[in-house]
Amino acid sequence: MTTHVLGDTRVLTGRSLTHILRSPDTIITTAVTPIALMLLFTYVLGGAINTGSDESYIDYMLPGILLITIASGIAYTAYRLFLDMQGGIFERFQSMPIARSSVLWAHVLTSLVSNLISVAIVIGVALLMGFRTGASVAVWLAVAGILVLFTLALTWLAVIAGLSAKTVDGASAFSYPLIFLPFISSAFVPTDSMPAPVAWFAENQPVTSIVNSIRALFAGQPVGSDIWVALAWLVGILVVAYVWAIAIYKRKMS
Repeated sequence: MTTHVLGDTRVLTGRSLTHILRSPDTIITTAVTPIALMLLFTYVLGGAINTGSDESYIDYMLPGILLITIASGIAYTAYRLFLDMQGGIFERFQSMPIARSSVLWAHVLTSLVSNLISVAIVIGVALLMGFRTGASVAVWLAVAGILVLFTLALTWLAVIAGLSAKTVDGASAFSYPLIFLPFISSAFVPTDSMPAPVAWFAENQPVTSIVNSIRALFAGQPVGSDIWVALAWLVGILVVAYVWAIAIYKRKMS
């Protein structure tokens, strides 16, 4: 049974990835906005922002830019899933000897691959703009692990949106709050520079602990308790979103 599910997931993931390879503008579009933000904050606004540290501003803000990249990319997962639902593809798959869960996992894995490619493009541009880190291979793998968890958590939220939306615009619009969430965190300015109510929210929302963890890893500094808070948020969101998405999918297909 496990082999059957894995085989079906591999085939359907290949189908989804083929669509992306034939339309690479999805990945390019996802990377354009974060790159534009990097250029704006580094060369226009960065000089007026006091981060309270000696590191360059691009080093300071890159973790937040990476999260924005992923938040932008998962909108396409909800969009593609909605189109498949409306196009009747799910019903056709249901009439075939295909594991039901493989249909959703194909979209999730496609999201993971395409978003990691977008992240790699953004990091490449950041390096050209002056981003520097002495991080070892192990540290890079740790950062990659956090980004993978973040992508999976948001992708399962995108699955919920794609399955529940009534219109194609509604399927992708859910990602807008996720894109703006890093702006109310420690991603671009220290939280202690914000008004008290805003600072409280920034300190206690998941993006701040994730950003702080990635920033500390890149800088070679102790991550402290931020990494555990970040992992707790990510795993919690992932589990809840997965269970919710599967419940909606079963109801839709029953």
